Amino acid sequence: MAFHSQVDLVGGYYDAGDNVKFTFPMAFSITMLAWSLLEFGQSLGTDLQHSLKAIQWGTDYLLKATSVPGFVFAQVGDPYGDHNCWERPEDMDTPRTPYAVSKEFPGSEVSAEIAAALAASSMVFRPINRGYSARLLKRARMVFEFADKYRGSYNDSLGPWACPFYCDYSGYQDELVWGAAWLLRATKAPYYRNYVLANIQNLDKSSSFAEFGWDTKHAGINVLVSRLIKSQTPEPFITNADKFVCSVLPESPIVSVSYSPGGLLIKPGGSNLQHATALSFLLLVYSRRLSKDSRVIHCGNVVATPARLIQVARSQVDYILGSNPLNMSYIVGYSKKFPERIHHRGSSLPSITQHPQHIDCTGGATYFYTNNPNPNLLTGAVVGGPDIKDSYADSRADFAHSEPTTYINAPLVGLLAYFKSH
Repeated sequence: MAFHSQVDLVGGYYDAGDNVKFTFPMAFSITMLAWSLLEFGQSLGTDLQHSLKAIQWGTDYLLKATSVPGFVFAQVGDPYGDHNCWERPEDMDTPRTPYAVSKEFPGSEVSAEIAAALAASSMVFRPINRGYSARLLKRARMVFEFADKYRGSYNDSLGPWACPFYCDYSGYQDELVWGAAWLLRATKAPYYRNYVLANIQNLDKSSSFAEFGWDTKHAGINVLVSRLIKSQTPEPFITNADKFVCSVLPESPIVSVSYSPGGLLIKPGGSNLQHATALSFLLLVYSRRLSKDSRVIHCGNVVATPARLIQVARSQVDYILGSNPLNMSYIVGYSKKFPERIHHRGSSLPSITQHPQHIDCTGGATYFYTNNPNPNLLTGAVVGGPDIKDSYADSRADFAHSEPTTYINAPLVGLLAYFKSH
């Protein structure tokens, strides 16, 4: 539902190269940033402070988005109006309508993902700001209860606005289990443990074991919960996390992802590097669990050691950094060759210091269609990446490959932190 009362929704992140705030992928990006710090924060050195600021910029917004009792704000901005305009954020004159889910119009996936982000972030801040940490955890509990009590997909309540941009294709059950798993890790409360065990069978069994991202949480749940719940034999989460590894390893007889000739992990759809970064992150996290248990995984006749999981994750990071057939980094501003015509409004339009006059909705078209490099370097942004043949057009119009997203970048923070010190 559109929300017409006054509410402070300043802050947060746009998902990609547009000027819309989609809370569902934003919350997932915060969850992954927090998980990156929980696993590998000790390796960040002086960059730790930047990461903490990035997380708090997101959690401050998520607190605002859940501050009106009975409502969770799932979106700010009309995506159709916004996507039809090539406009700087400073010039925005498209509707900034806020859209909320509620008891009558539920959105369990977006609410539960917010709960996961707040719970994970509460652990990040616990050693350095106990008051803020406690506030995040209290809100996480409340928002999770809201998500679980008023069950339903925001596809049904906000579909005309959220779709086709961030439809929930996997259902909301995985987010409920994901949110409960993060609350279990943050609180160790038996309630959340029992919730995970009672609801895990509700997950869509048709999903591949190699599914993990802003929409589908299956592999992430199995890797996360495999370290939290140890009671059943065989342990279903460990069994499924092992199957995730066998679904991703290139040499596995049951691999369910593709690899380009240059070695990049490929899954169908746009923004492919989201899969390379998120699945590599899970491999790295799970390799630590295997090392701790002195265990290997058997994928048919193939033996997967912890070192092999790390090696595959590193191959994806190295590819993104430039070890690929084009010798090109897919991180803007990194190395001598990187994407210069990224699908991003603020990067491609002249800054207000260079062009103080207003650029209206259609006025930006000239800058969109020019073959000139973007005038503003969006340093550190990771684009969607090359195609399955390792080719990259470097074209603004080719948004499936040239648009950067927060959920590509977020898991890469943990990966880079680990490989920086290993």
